[in-house]
Amino acid sequence: MNTKRIFAGVAAIGLASAALAHTGATGIVKERMVAMSAMGDAVKEISPMMSGEADYDAAAVREAAEVIGMHAGETMTRLFPEDNENEASYVKDAIWEDWETFAELAERLHSYSEGLALAAENGLGSSQDGMADAGAMMGGGDMMGSGSMMGSGMMADATMGREELAEMPADAVFAMVSDTCSSCHTRFRTEAK
Repeated sequence: MNTKRIFAGVAAIGLASAALAHTGATGIVKERMVAMSAMGDAVKEISPMMSGEADYDAAAVREAAEVIGMHAGETMTRLFPEDNENEASYVKDAIWEDWETFAELAERLHSYSEGLALAAENGLGSSQDGMADAGAMMGGGDMMGSGSMMGSGMMADATMGREELAEMPADAVFAMVSDTCSSCHTRFRTEAK
């Protein structure tokens, strides 16, 4: 797995932050936009560290992971009520049509963010080996290929616990966080107009 794929995921998250530029959001739509922006900013802050473009800072990785975790899981699903009129929002109706998948992705993001906070002290894996291992753990050697979250085995690694994640290199867990964000955006977010 190469760094370009991780950055593609990060770019998708960056688009979520750019979505905040649209106007008219109020209430719960605005709340979720603020949450998505906070998560996107956290990912953007540590992404250069994960690719070796910036010095690695375990404390910054842990803080970013905590921000992501604070907005993931049940906190995230609460921001998408079924009766939401969805004005000024980029949410697809598919989110409510496939609520189980959305809720699983939100919980997975929460678990992975906790794992990333725990793995922060581990630093980066040797070269890109850690990134390739993360893809393999996700059901295939390609984050977006068959057997990964976007493929038929989407929930294959749902049993990976915090303890297992805590033993991995931080960049490998970050790849899992990024892939989860990208998977959710692909399924449930419309493109900015």
